[in-house]
Amino acid sequence: MAVHLRVFPTSPETPEFDSPPPVVRVRLGDLLPLVALAQRNNYLWLQDFLEDEVRITEDLYEVLRAFRCRRPSA
Repeated sequence: MAVHLRVFPTSPETPEFDSPPPVVRVRLGDLLPLVALAQRNNYLWLQDFLEDEVRITEDLYEVLRAFRCRRPSA
C-alpha cells in the first residue's frame, strides 16, 4: 500500500499535545532508511509515532509540496 504524505504548515492555532518536547536532532539521511525499514517490515512500534509532528525546513517543505502535486499517478 502506498504511503500518502500529508504536509501541514505550522499555524498558531495548533494545539499543544501532552508529549515531551523534541530534544534530539537527526539528519534526514540517517532517519529515512530506518523508517523505511520499519515500514517495509511492518513494525508495529512505528504506528505509535504516526501522529507525531515532524519539523522540516521551509525548502524541504516546498520540494515535498511540489512533488506531491506533480507526481505522475500509477
